[in-house]
Amino acid sequence: MPILMVLAILAASPEAALRGRDLGIPFDFGRPGPNNAITDVPGVQVGHATIIEGEAIRTGVTAVLPRGNGDDAMRPCFSGVFSLNGNGEMTGTAWIEESGMLEGPVLITNTSSVGVVRDAVVGYAARKWQKFGDPWSLPVVAETWDGRLNDIGGMHVKPHHAVAAIESAASGPVAEGNVGGGTGMVAFEFKGGIGTSSRVLTEADGGYTIGVLVQANFGLRHQLRVAGLPVGQELRDNLVYSKETGSIIIVVATNAPLLPHQVKRLARRAALGLARTGSVAGNGSGDLFIAFSTASTGEGKGPVTVSMLPNDMAGPLFEATVGATEEAIVNALVAARTMTGKEGRTVHAIPHDRLREILERHGRLAK
Repeated sequence: MPILMVLAILAASPEAALRGRDLGIPFDFGRPGPNNAITDVPGVQVGHATIIEGEAIRTGVTAVLPRGNGDDAMRPCFSGVFSLNGNGEMTGTAWIEESGMLEGPVLITNTSSVGVVRDAVVGYAARKWQKFGDPWSLPVVAETWDGRLNDIGGMHVKPHHAVAAIESAASGPVAEGNVGGGTGMVAFEFKGGIGTSSRVLTEADGGYTIGVLVQANFGLRHQLRVAGLPVGQELRDNLVYSKETGSIIIVVATNAPLLPHQVKRLARRAALGLARTGSVAGNGSGDLFIAFSTASTGEGKGPVTVSMLPNDMAGPLFEATVGATEEAIVNALVAARTMTGKEGRTVHAIPHDRLREILERHGRLAK
């Protein structure tokens, strides 16, 4: 029997993978934060549980905690959700649409494990985060399908994996590629997975931070664009699919003071960053996005006062969201490594040398 290897990986990776900027890929729309990650938004933490067993199990769970894992873990954030194409699942969104509030973490896993992860979060919240009264939560758990490489029908994600992802969550650098919920994912017929990026606005625009994390599992090779170039039309080796069969989950975080309808506007703009990588949001793709602001809670026993940016200051936030989303997806591709899984299937990583050669040939390497 193979030995079960469960790697509860901290947000800080012990072996930092290469990222898009390491290859000289140019990215638009502002400058990143110190970690170029969603954790550059103060208070936001990320954790992974990566599950690899034998030849057929390649899966896991990723957790994004808007307010960390302390006493404030379930304090609400103004939030909004957007479905670009709905062939997927993200639980808890009916209440976000109704209330404008996200209360607790966002977890991402594979399609068949949404239920067990949701139940694990409910139990964890009841044990760790409820201060009084009966426990109540409508957790947000999203998915993409990893059945190409993973024995997805085997239901290998267990409650303790969701707990491990939550309890390993940390600020700082975030592990990318074949980790957590992204372990078995495929993007543009290359190995995909988790990616993240951030942007910090200028002081003139408020100095706010936008952070994005993606679980990338979508797209056909010919669609892929990097730095505006149709690189997928040249990188034609080791194709995987004949039609769209994937999804992407995008989480957008900010510390800008926004009301729920404004946060939802950020979630919509993630679609434009996705489009810049070549996605057409195919019929078989679940393209589901959630955004939240940590700036205010809207809590109180009576009328409360909250801050908001005027709408005419939203442009830089929109631009930052688009840029960070595009870069997060590219980072997922660059960080991922070739993987062999179920039934001996292999999905290859994007070839760094050939990608650089294409960019250099077209004068697109960063100077």
